[in-house]
Amino acid sequence: MITQHHAVTPESSGYRAHFAFTDRWGGVSAAPYGELNLGGAVGDEPAAVLTNREAAARGLGLDPAQVVWMNQVHGRDVAVVDGPWGERAEAPAVDAVVTARRGLPLAVLTADCTPVLLADPVAGIAAAAHAGRPGLVAGVVPAVVEAMVGLGADISRITAHTGPAVCGRCYEVPAEMRSDVAEAVPASWSETSWGTPAVDVTAGVHAQLEALGVRDRHTSPVCTLESGDHFSYRRDRTTGRLAGYVWLD
Repeated sequence: MITQHHAVTPESSGYRAHFAFTDRWGGVSAAPYGELNLGGAVGDEPAAVLTNREAAARGLGLDPAQVVWMNQVHGRDVAVVDGPWGERAEAPAVDAVVTARRGLPLAVLTADCTPVLLADPVAGIAAAAHAGRPGLVAGVVPAVVEAMVGLGADISRITAHTGPAVCGRCYEVPAEMRSDVAEAVPASWSETSWGTPAVDVTAGVHAQLEALGVRDRHTSPVCTLESGDHFSYRRDRTTGRLAGYVWLD
């Protein structure tokens, strides 16, 4: 199953932004990756992942061969792209991709980390970012917004969607780690529902976006650890990956 959102601009602009997030259902992967695992580096059968990626893309009306994936490494590097990497090219080690090419779908994989999808439909700029705890601290969100602006986006027009992720009431961490993360991003400070130190990555992402001037922001209500309909690394360890997609047409 895929949840979609749209951002419509004035008719004169000619662009519409699409944002989509998957859950774990509707694919062919077997347990513990069942069913719609879209991650190619988690131990699942490559043929099953390929079938799932094709089904998810076609369900969105996209060409599976055009989807731009990343080799995510929990950093802040951003790649500006104008097409897919190609069958023989390996995706670079980046945690954000940005494009000015209309119709080019960008994808981000997660299983507790916060997927961040952004678009300025007027300028025709779209971006996808992977914001886990290390990436939040490293500044992947400011880096991707800076890259969008460098291509002609206007911060006042950017729409941002964050997808299903582990919530701040479930993401338990050592007290020292919470302090370190909150020193960099104060809004990330949290406490679990059982009273122990925690980090709220999604809250941190939205605080960074707000500080940058991004006002049109939307948050998924889904906590991946609590939801049996979504993959969660913290809950299951060996599991599949969800995907977030963004594109303009």
